[in-house]
Amino acid sequence: MFQIELSTHEGGPALRLEGELTIYSVTEAKDPLCAALDEQPALQLNLSAIEELDTAGVQLLAWLKQEARRRGKTVALFAHSSAVVEVFDLLQVASLFGDAILFPPSSRPLAS
Repeated sequence: MFQIELSTHEGGPALRLEGELTIYSVTEAKDPLCAALDEQPALQLNLSAIEELDTAGVQLLAWLKQEARRRGKTVALFAHSSAVVEVFDLLQVASLFGDAILFPPSSRPLAS
C-alpha cells in the first residue's frame, strides 16, 4: 500500500512517501505528486518510509525531477530508506537524482 502525508522539512513543506512505490502503485502516486508540483516551487520528498521500490518507482521519481526542471521548479529527495538506497545502488542511479543520500536514523547502514 502506498500513502503520501504532508509534513515539513527544514522549515518548508514536504511530502512523506510511505509504503511500496512499485509498478502496482505508481499510477496512484503520480497524480498527487503532480498536483503537489503544481502548487509548490520547490517540492521535498521524504523517502524514509519507502519499504519497497522497483524500476517503475525509480522512473516516476526521475520523471518528477525532470518535469520540475522543465517547469523551472525543483524536487529534492531526502531521508532515503534502506530500500531506496539499495535500489539506487543496484541501478547506479543516485547521481541521476543529484540528491545527497541522507539516511533517516532508523535506516542508517551499519559500518563494516
